[in-house]
Amino acid sequence: MTTVNRTAPDLNDKALLLRSLHRPGEPLVLANAWDAASARVIEDAGAQAVATTSAGVAWSLGTPDGDCLARDAALALIARVAAAVRVPVSADIESGFADTAEGVAETVEGVLAAGAVGVNLEDTINRPLDESGGVAAPRLRAATEQAERIAAARQAADSRPEPVALYINARIDTYLTRGTAPEARLDETLARAAAFMAAGASGIFVPGVTDPAIVSALVKGIDAPLNILSGPGGPPIPELAALGVARVSLGSSVALAAYDLARRAALEALGEGTYQAIGQAIAYQDLNSLLEAPPGS
Repeated sequence: MTTVNRTAPDLNDKALLLRSLHRPGEPLVLANAWDAASARVIEDAGAQAVATTSAGVAWSLGTPDGDCLARDAALALIARVAAAVRVPVSADIESGFADTAEGVAETVEGVLAAGAVGVNLEDTINRPLDESGGVAAPRLRAATEQAERIAAARQAADSRPEPVALYINARIDTYLTRGTAPEARLDETLARAAAFMAAGASGIFVPGVTDPAIVSALVKGIDAPLNILSGPGGPPIPELAALGVARVSLGSSVALAAYDLARRAALEALGEGTYQAIGQAIAYQDLNSLLEAPPGS
């Protein structure tokens, strides 16, 4: 298991800071990172915290998204990101890199050892085998089982010799996966949110929702900071703030845009033989200097 030299008081101070940044109406804005360099660039842009994108992390390590990445590889990447920045780091750990609640607790222990002070923990089972041995469609985990996994994550942070107020962002995928009728999604989401908060979650993340009416209903029905995933086509951040959202994430979109640029640059160079796609780029010395200087300098 990858570890870095972090003292417990440092971790708890960062955890408390991360928690304080979740303010309804003044959302924490997260342009999600996938490696140390992207994390440093995002911090340098003025971000108050850095969150990883599990999809971007997996892709950067040559693995598909969806619980395919090995836990140790994920933890090693989280440690690099946490070491690269001075702001609090929240790690996207998909569904916990474990089949059991005990395994989720082990993952959280590794996340804290790596220097991160928050986690995203989703309630989707991503890649089970179906009866024919193929990959079945993602489906929601039973709410009671997910609550046990969240409770295990909370216990892992609380039971350390120096407890850490880990920010557990409980992701609810009712609007992404099959199995929940459209007319039942809001009620199911609110019921899951209540159960997950009772189990120890700090906040609720509902991706797949940008409709202002639904966002407003979620804010009113959930007694916790609400995280919304947004991007092109979604409401601007000031509109989400006015609805009472406490956290706005860009998710995998930034990584996807970066990879799209790589593809367009390659196609252009191999085709027309020109370089317009890379006409605007961060200066070499600017990026190099960011990574030469220690975090916080």
